[in-house]
Amino acid sequence: MALIELEIILIAIVVASACAIPGVFLILRKMALMSDAISHAILLGIVLAFFVIKDIQSPILILGASIAGILTVALTELVIKTNRIKEDAAIGFIFPIFFSIGVILISKFAGDVHLDTDAVLLGEMAFAPFERFYIHDIDLGPKSLWVMGTILLLNLTFIGLFYKELKIATFDKALSKSLGFSPLLLHYGLMFLVSITAVGAFDAVGSILVVALMITPPATAYLLTESLSKMIGLSVFIGMISAVTGYGLAGLLDASIAGSMATMTGVIFLLAFIFSPNRGVYVQLVRQRQQKLTFASHMLTVQLFDHEGQKEEAWENTVSNMIYHMGWSPKFAKQVTAVAIQNKLITRQKDHLTLTPLGRETAKTAMTL
Repeated sequence: MALIELEIILIAIVVASACAIPGVFLILRKMALMSDAISHAILLGIVLAFFVIKDIQSPILILGASIAGILTVALTELVIKTNRIKEDAAIGFIFPIFFSIGVILISKFAGDVHLDTDAVLLGEMAFAPFERFYIHDIDLGPKSLWVMGTILLLNLTFIGLFYKELKIATFDKALSKSLGFSPLLLHYGLMFLVSITAVGAFDAVGSILVVALMITPPATAYLLTESLSKMIGLSVFIGMISAVTGYGLAGLLDASIAGSMATMTGVIFLLAFIFSPNRGVYVQLVRQRQQKLTFASHMLTVQLFDHEGQKEEAWENTVSNMIYHMGWSPKFAKQVTAVAIQNKLITRQKDHLTLTPLGRETAKTAMTL
């Protein structure tokens, strides 16, 4: 593998890891839309800071973008507190204003500067390794790798220092206040991390992939575990896998690297959505099917109990009658009978069904409900 390709993959892995960590708390706080708002609204902060500094490489741009992100959160929450509109509507009202103003300012006053809206939205990871970081003419690698590596370290440090406080504030704000924590301060600290992360990944991957990596891997991890620590680890791992497989998909299809990585986050989420052991659609369908068969087997015991010892028992207590009397299909009747036999509720002699002692008790219990 060429060095440039390896550097692109490393940048993507670091970006994915940095985005996934604060993304877990956004998912748990039901603030997924906020990441989209911040990743778009920070454009205005970058533009305004550039107009003041006149240097596209200045770190002041990161500060301006972060302030714009925090301002977006503050204004959104201010609108929500009016109780006039809901959270999603407030976000949809605030961040398009910020983003639109940023786009207008770029189009009007910075058309010859590399702040174009295509780069903002889509990014171009293929060019990221060509912006190098030098110290005394020594090439230390891609600038994006150093920037995102520093942000990843910052995120890990913040989460490590305030893990317990964030956990309590996320799940129980009242308890957090009673213990002397400040949920509001933790909230804005987390939003500052989200803003910094979005700004750092902005130029290399674009806002679309920032949102995809910040929300989709944590959402996937949320489907797979209920442990917060495992969720953070899983979301980072899923983000890394999405980055690597997305790069491979881009090479295979000769397509956008950022777009392919975003696609793979969606593919992995879809697989978890369907096959998750606890919350997957397939597992839920199987569970519902099993519950239906269990309920039907209990109803079967009631039917058999009602006619046990009666002169019509020879006909009533048969599989053939279940199909006729209960309106079951032959396939469903066979499945219900198999479940009842497996659970030791009945025995079967050819077509005739007989209750076991456990089956009689089950029928009596079902009749009293």
